[in-house]
Amino acid sequence: MVVMSKPAPEQFSFIRNSKPTPFFSGIPLIDLSKPDSMHQLVKACEEFGFFKVINHGVPMEFISKLESEAVNFFSLPLSEKEKVGPPCPFGYGNKSIGQNGDVGWVEYLLLNTDQESISQRFSSVFGDNPEKFRCALNDYVSAVKRMACEILEMMADGLKLQQRNVFSKLLMDEQSDSVFRLNHYPPCPEIESLNGQNMIGFGEHTDPQIISVLRSNNTSGLQISLGDGSWISVPPDQNSFFVNVGDSLQVMTNGRFKSVRHRVLTNSMKARVSMIYFGGPPLSEKIAPLPSLMKGKESLYKEFTWFEYKRSAYNSRLADNRLVLFERIAAS
Repeated sequence: MVVMSKPAPEQFSFIRNSKPTPFFSGIPLIDLSKPDSMHQLVKACEEFGFFKVINHGVPMEFISKLESEAVNFFSLPLSEKEKVGPPCPFGYGNKSIGQNGDVGWVEYLLLNTDQESISQRFSSVFGDNPEKFRCALNDYVSAVKRMACEILEMMADGLKLQQRNVFSKLLMDEQSDSVFRLNHYPPCPEIESLNGQNMIGFGEHTDPQIISVLRSNNTSGLQISLGDGSWISVPPDQNSFFVNVGDSLQVMTNGRFKSVRHRVLTNSMKARVSMIYFGGPPLSEKIAPLPSLMKGKESLYKEFTWFEYKRSAYNSRLADNRLVLFERIAAS
């Protein structure tokens, strides 16, 4: 496979492991077909901000078709992939993540979900008819968006909110600022000689949106941070989806749901391909704790628009605590 250009490994970031991190068996598993799953969702969002879903209703055909298209794209020569354009913010990226100096052993496509812009962007790579890629992307994103909205409505039920679509309507809005990301982490045989160190594929961060829905191939690398700051490895599962609470949902629940900090480590032998749908609100949407969840409690956050938060997030480093700028400072 032709992959991204390879600078020296010392240009990347590493973590030292005295021994391999075992897979964590306690990841909450939510069966979306079960009637009590709304309560399990709430508990998972409070304790982890992260969970796995099964019986999700997304056809495996949609998953396999888009992964195949992604693998075909990332197999192209670098000069062909770069025709999609640099990520400003949408396009093809290679090693550099964002505009503020973060790097990782990763190449990626960051896309908005507008079908016309996708067709225009990929016509330079796939010729005059990029329909195969566009159709695979549209089928997948539409199905995952439906699932994300279902999950958000089940969360609202579990929180006993009167307005069941209080979260999901933000994704369903025609002006919803949702984005889609394809990540490719090439194998990195060089890390075998790094004496117990792991190379960072994608550095630690939280997702700024409302909810993130992740699917990856059967290759390990994803880790999440627990409340005590320790890191755990997530067992790969190519048939299920993993869901993250985003910063915006943490704010809307006044901190009851936790935006999970996560990262990806490289694999020495196998390529990892992940597909992430980030469900975001319209740019003008005001984000603040829901009054029905306050019940006499003080608001932990100032009100802000999604545009304001997104702009702040893009001007930060990956590992920054972006929400700290929007927290209410308690009177001393």
